[in-house]
Amino acid sequence: MNKLMLATAATALMTGQVMAQEQSGDVKIGIVLGFTGPLESITPDMAAGAEMAIEEVNASGMLLDGANVTSVRADSTCIDAGAATSAAEGLITGENVNAIMGADCSGVTGAILQNVARPNGVVMVSPSATSPGLSTAEDDGLFFRTAPSDARQGVVMTEILMDRGIESVALTYTNNDYGKGLADSFQSAFEEAGGSVTISAAHEDGKGDYSSEVAALAAAGGEVLVVAGYTDQGGKGIIQNALDTGAFDTFVLPDGMVGQQLVDDIGDGLTGSFGQFPGTDSEGAEMFQTQAEEAGFNGTGTFAPESYDAAALIMLAMQAAGSSQSADFMGSVMDVANAPGEEIFPGELDKALELLANGEEIDYVGATAVELIGEGESAGNFREIEIQDGEIVTVNFR
Repeated sequence: MNKLMLATAATALMTGQVMAQEQSGDVKIGIVLGFTGPLESITPDMAAGAEMAIEEVNASGMLLDGANVTSVRADSTCIDAGAATSAAEGLITGENVNAIMGADCSGVTGAILQNVARPNGVVMVSPSATSPGLSTAEDDGLFFRTAPSDARQGVVMTEILMDRGIESVALTYTNNDYGKGLADSFQSAFEEAGGSVTISAAHEDGKGDYSSEVAALAAAGGEVLVVAGYTDQGGKGIIQNALDTGAFDTFVLPDGMVGQQLVDDIGDGLTGSFGQFPGTDSEGAEMFQTQAEEAGFNGTGTFAPESYDAAALIMLAMQAAGSSQSADFMGSVMDVANAPGEEIFPGELDKALELLANGEEIDYVGATAVELIGEGESAGNFREIEIQDGEIVTVNFR
């Protein structure tokens, strides 16, 4: 099929989608997260956060003169770009979604953006794809994220280590866009601050034995081991082997490694380890946590608040533009996320929808003190944590 025929077919498909959606008045948002794979233990709270925002909007009845929003879940797997692409294609061509809340991991997010979202002109708002490479990816103005780039996380992690008097670390990272991007940004920031990275070594997920990787890390030495991996995959295997062999007893846990399931699985061996993940002590964070508790999920779960905010921004941008079509509302995402306008917190989406319907401006603060900068990404705040008595305990905000 030649390019003209492809373009004609695509135009016909999109026209059909627009007509069907306009006639029904319904809105569909795809929830693309790793329901299976290396982050599956933190995904349920993320999905619950996004769907809580959708339920809140539906209860108001004020989106686009009473449009009902339906969430449609799809599995990104976090690591399989082909499977994630197919899942997203199914959402767009089969379910006719208006936008995508997701994806989660950076590699699959980039694949969906380039292979599905851009060709079909569909907005994506990721709550957790943090690779610095996504800041400069070609996106036609369609891609946004409510989690800060790992360029920022590398600096925050450096500050935490330096404040604790740690100047020498070994570093291992999962061998993909997320792991490599975070490892590079951290090493650059840490060395610039006077620290020493004794070794920076990739590890593959899905292995049953990490003894050779841990042996190399131990031989290089370091006061602690930084594990830029996944809580349900290779990162956990690295930590368990390091504890079993006595190679390291303290671990630095970036966002992909912060999950209660990991703490439960490893046990006392994680006591004293520390790290960080996106989070804020803002008024909105407390409000979100209360709502989440009432809804029956963990509002402090990694990327759960960012997921609520991602879904909320999509719907508020639709209201601001007066349309559920990505081509119409993509330009309104930054507008509703930032000043000027009346500040909007979790639980106030009905208020925001009414203000926008009346032609007034809003400044969506949300659960994470949302402020979108540059290429539509979060300026970023982080929660510093320690593992104490089998729990993930917040000790600071940065």
